[in-house]
Order: sequence, then structure tokens, then C-alpha cells
Amino acid sequence: MSYLENLDRMFAVWNSTDDTEKAQLVDAALEHNVHFVDPNHNIIGRSAFLEMVKTTQTQIPEAIYVREGEVGFQNNFCRYHWRIDREGKQVMTGFDVVEVNDTGRIVKVIGFFGELRR
Repeated sequence: MSYLENLDRMFAVWNSTDDTEKAQLVDAALEHNVHFVDPNHNIIGRSAFLEMVKTTQTQIPEAIYVREGEVGFQNNFCRYHWRIDREGKQVMTGFDVVEVNDTGRIVKVIGFFGELRR
């Protein structure tokens, strides 16, 4: 399984409304002790990740999470931009730095909101 497939699975979790599907995607893509940190969260573990997604989905209902552009990869780390759309309008942008293990499973996600200014 490649890291790109697992990134796709992680985004599918954010876009799914089915709890069973979300759990299956998380089990396939994320390590059991995945560490997710962004300006609003600092959690460890698949269960905590699922709970965070569920809470965020209630805060931004009907949001669509999209990975944008190319994924840069080196030495088990990747980076990419993302956006959140709702009702056809962009509501947020950001970028992630993700660590994967040698099998491509996601170990750590460090998320940043907004664009990095030069």
C-alpha cells in the first residue's frame, strides 16, 4: 500500500458520513498510535482521530476536504496543500506535513491553517 493511497484514505475519512466506513479507512491508512496535531488539536490514536473528525464535521457540516496539487515526498515525509469547501465556496486552506512508515501507513500529521507567507 502506498503513502498516496493512504493520504487518499485519510481525506476520504473527512468526507465520509458513514461511521463504519470511516473506521475501516482509518484502520487501513493510519497507524494505531497516529499523532495528529493542528492549531486546534493534539491527539494520539485512531479512536481520538475518529472522534476529532466527527466533532469537526458537526462544526463545519457538509464540508468537502480536498488535497490540492502535487505531494512532495522525501525520507518518509510528505507535504501537500489542502482546502475545505462548503456549498461550492472555499472556506479554509492549509497544508500538512505527514510522516509515514516504510509500508506507507500514516504515523504523524502536522497541519497548518492558511498560507505560509514569504
